[in-house]
This record gives sequence, C-alpha cells and structure tokens, in this order.
Amino acid sequence: MPVGTLGAVKGIGPAELERAGAEILLANLYHLALRPGVDTIAELGGLHAFCGWRGPLLTDSGGFQVMSLARLRRLDDDGVTFRSHVDGAELRFTPAGVVEMQERLGVDIAMALDECPPWPVERAEAEAAAARTGRWAARARAASRGEGSALFGIVQGGVFPDLRERAAREVVGLDFDGYAIGGVSVGEPAADRRAVVERTAPLLPAGKPRYLMGVGTPPDLLHAVGCGIDLFDCVLPSRNARHGLLFTRQGPLRIKNAAFRRDPRPVDAGCDCACCGRVSRAFLHHLLRSGELTGAVLATAHNLRYYLDFMAAVRQAIASGRLADVEREVTLRYADRDLTEEAAAGSGSRPPAAVNPR
Repeated sequence: MPVGTLGAVKGIGPAELERAGAEILLANLYHLALRPGVDTIAELGGLHAFCGWRGPLLTDSGGFQVMSLARLRRLDDDGVTFRSHVDGAELRFTPAGVVEMQERLGVDIAMALDECPPWPVERAEAEAAAARTGRWAARARAASRGEGSALFGIVQGGVFPDLRERAAREVVGLDFDGYAIGGVSVGEPAADRRAVVERTAPLLPAGKPRYLMGVGTPPDLLHAVGCGIDLFDCVLPSRNARHGLLFTRQGPLRIKNAAFRRDPRPVDAGCDCACCGRVSRAFLHHLLRSGELTGAVLATAHNLRYYLDFMAAVRQAIASGRLADVEREVTLRYADRDLTEEAAAGSGSRPPAAVNPR
C-alpha cells in the first residue's frame, strides 16, 4: 500500500497511482485530523471524494505518532492527547473516537488505536504498551458500527515472544475483520524484526487479512510473505526516491552518484514507468542533484512502480510455486544493502528531521 499521509503520495496524483498499479492507498488519521479536519472532509463527501482516490482506503490510528511525537503528546489509559506539531493545537484520540473519525471519513479499513513503543524498549514498557493496546482494542471493537469500514486490531509486545503471544490471543479473541503486527521497523535489528514476524503471524487467523505495519525492504517483504503476511505499507519507496535511492531489478541505485552523470540508460530497462520510459539516468541525476522538483516526482513514480510490480511478481510466484526462485534473486540483489533513509540522504540531501511525524 503506497503511503499517502495527507491523502496523496508526494508528487503523485491518484490517476498516476492507478496507472502504476496501486490498488489500495494508506492515509494518516493524525495528519488529516489536524488539517483540514475530519469535519471538513466529511462535509466534502468523505476521504474518497476529497482526495480523488477510487480504490480502497486504509487509515492508521495514530499509534505511530504516539511514538514518533512522544515529546508532543500525553498518554493515559483512556487515550492520547497530542499537541499539534503544526500550530500547537490540542488533539484528543480515544479508542472509540478514533473509530468514529475513521467511519466518518468513509475509509474501507480502519485501524484500532494502539500504543507503539519505541526502540530500544525495556520489557516492562513493552508489556504495559501491549496491555494498554489490548484494552483499547476492546473499546474500539465495541464502538465499531460495522457499517462500511472494516476494523483491524493491532498486536504489540516488542521483541518479547510471550508478550506477543498474549497480545495476539487477546486481540484475536475480539474477532476483528483483520489483524496487524505493529511495533516493528522502529529501529530494532533485522533479526529481531524477523523473529517477531515469524512468531506472531502464525498466531493470527489465516482466513482474515494479516498486515505487517511499516516494513518495506524487498527482502523483508519476501520474508514476511513466507510467514503468511498479506498487506504491507512503508514510506521507504517514496521517501528514498526523493533522496535519490532507487529500487531496480538489478539492485539499489544511488542516482546522485557521479557515475551516473553521463549515463544514457534508463533507470531500469525492464520497467515502463513514467520515468524509465522517457528519461535517462543522466537526466534524473541532473534533476535530483539540482534540487528540481520534477526529479523527485519521476523517481517516486519509478520506485512505486517497482514495488507494485515486485508484489505482483510475488503473487504470481506463489501461484506457480516459484517463490523460492524470487527469494534467491532478491537476496542476491538486495541482501546486506543499506536501504535506510539515512543511507539515501547520504547522497547529498539534507539529513532527516529529528522528529518524523510520518
């Protein structure tokens, strides 16, 4: 699922997303509630009409902001009070209120409010966050009217297997429409992240969608697919594109590097996106090095197309029994490569902000 924080992926309109092959878009409830506000969007016909997206929409619950905006929020057993990073206005999220807001937006998939603990996290803090998330899940389930929006519960528990097992048992017992694994890809080592997925995914019902939140490198996606995960979101494709790190069938490409200054080839000869079908590596290198907005737009169009094509290939490989072949190829191209935002920003862009409201 491409991440459109404010209802749009930066630089890519809804028609371009459709042409790239996107079928579902993720938006951010916290940011939309701040501006333009849930009331405004509802008055304008709901989020689909507001942003022009014709396919399914998923909104997150604000749980990530509980972690990423820790210095701007106050947490209690009934919910979380944010102090807007834009203008300092107060915004209150409760389990029932979050469900109600998402239903008013008219989204297809709503997420229950959760507490996403940071990394590193002590066991006591992870246990408290998982317990609070479980209590909030029960309140969210009771508040859901079950009309129009599917409601997903979220499993927390840090890297502690027994906490994950307990949390999964509690959330599954509430009979949500789907289930998510949260609290990963927040800075923990890859081995710990994969262990959480391996232990938690089998605890979630196979007959309902299983969603891994915020995980996005090609090797991690394949690993999670092998564990039974169905849905993913991550800002990695679009954010890295803006910094000049591109994903290709041959591996990652840092297009700002001097080696591409006179390279006439497309970014990826096997891709027919708006970028690869028209412009050269040299031109994209020039645009991004110059800070030209068009460079970020073209790079984003390519990275999103790569990811959507990649997931389509994974689905085909599952159907044909060739998933192991895809895993070998992706491991060869991407294993042990640094694909973080910091690595992308190292090609001449500004470093990421200290507070990332996502």
